[in-house]
Amino acid sequence: MVGIVEVSPRDGLQNERALLETGAKIELIERATAAGARRIEAVSFVHPKLVPAMADAEAVMEGIHRTDGVSYIGLVLNRRGYDRAVQAGVDEVNVVVPASDGFAKANQNSTTEALTEVAEEVLAEAAGRDLFASLTIATSFGCPFDGEVDPDRVIEVARRGAAAGAKEIAIADTIGVGVPTQVRTLLDGVRAVAPDALMRAHFHNTRNTGFANAVAALEAGADWLDSSNGGIGGCPFAPAATGNIATEDLVYLLHRMGHPTGLDLDALLPIAGFLSDQLGYTVPALLPRAGTFPG
Repeated sequence: MVGIVEVSPRDGLQNERALLETGAKIELIERATAAGARRIEAVSFVHPKLVPAMADAEAVMEGIHRTDGVSYIGLVLNRRGYDRAVQAGVDEVNVVVPASDGFAKANQNSTTEALTEVAEEVLAEAAGRDLFASLTIATSFGCPFDGEVDPDRVIEVARRGAAAGAKEIAIADTIGVGVPTQVRTLLDGVRAVAPDALMRAHFHNTRNTGFANAVAALEAGADWLDSSNGGIGGCPFAPAATGNIATEDLVYLLHRMGHPTGLDLDALLPIAGFLSDQLGYTVPALLPRAGTFPG
């Protein structure tokens, strides 16, 4: 079975102009759960002035009707965010480090080296608490400020993260520039330095390569793929970064290839309409428009 991490409540909503009410965010999470999602990136614990869409993270976590077998993930960037996430009762933390200094500067006024050191501290603390922690390496495939990113930078961050206690390493195409050959190179390199960690991949479809990259990641042995209901999302700190690959479209693709996901397409499809109503535009996912096949 292919594991899918649903990221629409966090990465999906963080770059939208419309700020959803807390109740609508909770409904989105619960709709995803009803459709079979078992890992959901529900919130992020970041400064509310920088990402206003995530300002109510604690309220969202408090309002969720917890479902047995579902893991609710909180994204953190530093120790303060980690402490908030633990207090809010997340099941997992996802620590993010950019592989490029240009993005680190724009995002957190820092450097890759400094943020890796912060991540090592957080990952070690999570390991000591026996809290599942992932390390996501942003701009693994390219940076909007620095251009090409040396794969060795990504692999070194992964090595240090795994040594500090990360149970999972995710490579992220933050701006949607990656291609399948890069996917294979990076996953092979990360696996070589973090053989005991789960492998995860996060793709945006900015240049229409996201689904090809997802298949390449699957074939390269990734354990989990990120996707977003409706194909919504992007990064507030990356110019022109459009949405994540759509969960509905990805599930259709994988099911037609003979890979079960545990997700129910019939339950997934109405979520796009809900999001379109909430956000005020038709979301990018294509399957809700075309329908499944056979019908």
